[in-house]
Amino acid sequence: MSEPPMSLAGQAHAPSWYAHSLPDVPLRMALRGAHATDVCVLGAGYTGLSAALSLAERGYRVTVLEAHRVGWGASGRNGGQAIVGYGCEVGTLERLVGNADARQLFDFSREGMALLRHRLQHYAIDCDWRDGHASVPISPRQEHSLRAGMDALVERYDYPLQWWDRQQLRGQLDSPRYRGAMFDAASGHLQPLAFAQGLARAAESLGVIIHEASPVVELVRGNRPQLRTASGSVTANQVIIAGNAWLQGIAPELESRIMPVGTYIGASAPLGEERARALIRNDMAVADVSWALDYFKLSADHRLLFGGRASYSALPPPNLRRVMTRRMHQVFPQLADVGMEQVWGGYVDITRNRAPHWGRLTPNVYFAQGFSGHGVAATGLAGAVIAEAIAGQNERLDVFERIPHGRFPGGKLLRTPLLVAAMSWYKLRDVLG
Repeated sequence: MSEPPMSLAGQAHAPSWYAHSLPDVPLRMALRGAHATDVCVLGAGYTGLSAALSLAERGYRVTVLEAHRVGWGASGRNGGQAIVGYGCEVGTLERLVGNADARQLFDFSREGMALLRHRLQHYAIDCDWRDGHASVPISPRQEHSLRAGMDALVERYDYPLQWWDRQQLRGQLDSPRYRGAMFDAASGHLQPLAFAQGLARAAESLGVIIHEASPVVELVRGNRPQLRTASGSVTANQVIIAGNAWLQGIAPELESRIMPVGTYIGASAPLGEERARALIRNDMAVADVSWALDYFKLSADHRLLFGGRASYSALPPPNLRRVMTRRMHQVFPQLADVGMEQVWGGYVDITRNRAPHWGRLTPNVYFAQGFSGHGVAATGLAGAVIAEAIAGQNERLDVFERIPHGRFPGGKLLRTPLLVAAMSWYKLRDVLG
């Protein structure tokens, strides 16, 4: 099988184990003509769907416009690891907004995880949820940093975590690569595309209208903002921009503060239940703490889903399947006879400080972006926080708006080469230990 391109024309999902493991869903009707609603949302990923669901629960009329399919972007292609917190450490939040706001932001993220679990149960979303997440260090420097961060969360943020030494970790994870683990029982993992489709069904059950194959070409700002496509328009009291890495000219002031980054995942051949469970006995998700990190988990049909090999340029890495297979074998040498049946990739959006970038463009145009590879749970929180603000409860969104966000240097021409150079340094530091 050839390696998939980073984006695909048309409305089909990118080839992936996620898409192939689910039944086909009929294409929802594209937007045609002029319409009006209370709130119009750009993007049917986790953020947009969560916002739509939260608003519908409050009685708002909501229309969602999606350029391709529900969950077509990062929401349907990611590693499926749902983790409390954000893409940056709490120490970064403390430097950016102070200790009090940092504590509030972290506590909000815990509520986001509780919201995710509530929705899985309340709306009967079947997406193979499993409890448990381990962050694992490779070098002594990483171990020291991870343990210091864990101590801060336990002692100052009252968040329960466990430290497993190398022997304890080997009891659950059959890999010689790691020095220990920070285990988080409250976090976990899921099938990401199934989760996106479940959110869409939940929103539609409350009256939300979702138009697929309806790329937005223009945001018209004003007292009644409007989103326009090539074949229609929606005028609303409020608009939510939830396009993340795929805005493509809709809101330039947002795009300058995020960078699309490619991330890649492979699905191994089926291992059988016994061999798969021997790798990860408690079925947790695992991620190392390198800049060019590896992350992995087991699938419901007993494959290893193995991700990593981020690309900070606009091009997928060469020989992607071979590179991903080699990285998998470094973690699990006992899989030397196992290859990758599928590999796929997609963009996530990062901010310069890896902190979430949520707020208002104008008093009636809201946005959430910059999840920095940490969005499975945080996107649900973002949708709920924006829905609260639209309903007149601004307190939580106000805290997020106090996080400062700078533009990526270099403009459109140089920002990608500058980021590639910076990330090369961090990768070298990981290699040197």
